[in-house]
Amino acid sequence: MEELARESISLLASASAKPPLDVTAGPRLGSMGAIFIMLKSALGAGLLNFPWAFERAGGIRSAVTVELVSLVFLISGLIILGYSSSISGQCTYQAVVKEVCGPAIGQLCEICFVFNLFMISVAFLVIVDDQLEKLCGSLYELVTGLPESEMPYHFYTDQRFTLVLLCVLLILPLSIPKEISIQKYISVLGTLAATYMTTAIVIKYHTMPSVLVHIAPLYSSGISSWASMFSVIPTICFGFQCHEASIAIYSSMENQRLSHWVFISVVSMIFCLVIYSLTGVYGYLTFGKDVKADILMSYSGDDVLMLIARLLFGVSIITIYPIILLLGRRSGSASNQPQICILCATTPVQELHIQLPDR
Repeated sequence: MEELARESISLLASASAKPPLDVTAGPRLGSMGAIFIMLKSALGAGLLNFPWAFERAGGIRSAVTVELVSLVFLISGLIILGYSSSISGQCTYQAVVKEVCGPAIGQLCEICFVFNLFMISVAFLVIVDDQLEKLCGSLYELVTGLPESEMPYHFYTDQRFTLVLLCVLLILPLSIPKEISIQKYISVLGTLAATYMTTAIVIKYHTMPSVLVHIAPLYSSGISSWASMFSVIPTICFGFQCHEASIAIYSSMENQRLSHWVFISVVSMIFCLVIYSLTGVYGYLTFGKDVKADILMSYSGDDVLMLIARLLFGVSIITIYPIILLLGRRSGSASNQPQICILCATTPVQELHIQLPDR
């Protein structure tokens, strides 16, 4: 009887050693689904700031250099996270840190992780609120011909009321699903909405009269330019930030080979690089040193093309929320629930207690 018990424990241990990278029985992610969720996690509020970052960096060449150098470290971080998830057999960011670095560091990571997600959620609500306010004012001027300051106040015209409706009617229903794989459909919509803004900025550059297009230098030199280059690194890195969701995406994929994860990471970041670079280059070439931190604020309020861009950008921000809330939900439940091995459908051996009968 003892020999049989030992063999059973040995088999469970060998099965548990393989990575149980998903604790859900939901649908798995294919390559395109993983790429779109990665894109949607990265294409967020940073898109508004890239033309300003290009100006602060001292020109196009300097900014693109910072992008490429930062991208090497960002892609390396994604690969390391995927590898860590693979060897640890964990499916959440904080669980991987706890397994690799120890319980104390894991607890600290979980606190920082939840705080980070909370601050991102608040920041995105502020951005959506700002877009609603500017959109309502611009639509009022476009329809009535009167300035925004003369718009009458009603409770339904208050952007705070509209923001509550958005949270209840859109963000909450989209955040109900517990599987990240379902978010691929919403991520396609959000990615296309963000791409529209980039397309609109490129079109405006080529259709604006040449007298209105500012002459922007390709690059600058000197000590001050180096300081400016380093000052925009946080802005550029924030634009490509999708590492919080990377382990959840990796653990939900059908093909969890590390080489495939490298492919997903590289392709996603290259697409982000193209979208961010086009936005930064053409926004900077259009306005030069007069570009504002929010590129949409640099255009006139009655520009229909940019009004649509503002509306779709708000949609793009809203589609990030289901991913953020899903990560926060997993973070809150990970410390209270044992990890379940999908390969052997039982709890890990460390939590297995067997009572052997007395001889």
